Amino acid sequence: MASLLSPSSPAVPLQNKVNHCKGNGLCTSAPRVAIRHGAARGGGRCRLAVKAQATVEGAMLTREADAAVNRNDIGFLSVHHVGILCENLERSLDFYQNLLGLEINEARPDDKLPYRGAWLWVGSEMIHLMELPNPDPLTGRPEHGGRDRHTCISIKDVSKLKAVLDKASIPYTLSKSGRPAIFTRDPDANALEFVQLDS
Repeated sequence: MASLLSPSSPAVPLQNKVNHCKGNGLCTSAPRVAIRHGAARGGGRCRLAVKAQATVEGAMLTREADAAVNRNDIGFLSVHHVGILCENLERSLDFYQNLLGLEINEARPDDKLPYRGAWLWVGSEMIHLMELPNPDPLTGRPEHGGRDRHTCISIKDVSKLKAVLDKASIPYTLSKSGRPAIFTRDPDANALEFVQLDS
């Protein structure tokens, strides 16, 4: 099966996803009926249709949402940063900065927050390392980071990252789907996915 992000894949339409919300607040998704303009009520349930069509051309995924459903025009642009908790900032910087090669964003404040931290560039977005107590257990987490909360970072070459992790004896798992992606954990057991995207 071809990857949705493969440049050789033809345009793939995604259509008519409907959320069925019952009075008890439970929602289920089913690709059955699309209601064109907003919500319809009846029989004790409310059906809210989100009609969206997506096409894949190269590595670009575009969505055209029905204007009647997307009324608030928030204007989402990108993920600005991801906050990652760490027990020891220096140990985390050794991993993210020295091992992975991410650079610190010196323009971000490091003295205006009531805890230690650092901002690291990942392309045009950032990771915010925050030295704070972690409410998540460090043991009993899934071996494969794809089955855990994780941060996904796109990279150019998975084989180069694999060599870096092997040299540092850091365990990882490969994507179960066979796509070029590696899952690993930082020193605080935060799951990280690195996926190779063709440029």
